Amino acid sequence: MPLPRWLARFNLHVTNPILTPLARNLPGWGIVGHSGRKTHREYHTPVRFFRDGDRFIMALTYGPQSQWVRNVLAQGGCTLETQGRTLRLSHPRLLHDEERRAVPALIRPILAAINISDFLEFRGAQ
Repeated sequence: MPLPRWLARFNLHVTNPILTPLARNLPGWGIVGHSGRKTHREYHTPVRFFRDGDRFIMALTYGPQSQWVRNVLAQGGCTLETQGRTLRLSHPRLLHDEERRAVPALIRPILAAINISDFLEFRGAQ
């Protein structure tokens, strides 16, 4: 079960504005740029990601029904702003992995402790 929705709302209004400037510059952190499915408004969501070659993995701490995830899937990709570069990520795919093999071994126990086993995978960065 992902983290509770009330925490997502809190993060949206309190934590994200604080984290966003840091996420642009920290290794393994970035800002996902995506458009609303109905409003077509631009949104920017801070994320923690894991990279393996041209493969990018993001743990879905609030589950696959989060608005940003649904937007990215509908668009077929997103941008990822990280460490002064903007990458175009494409071919998003939802993964459910109880073993959490998609992320580094040191991260697996943390995600297991909060029962996170859903991920968004991207292939090919430009």
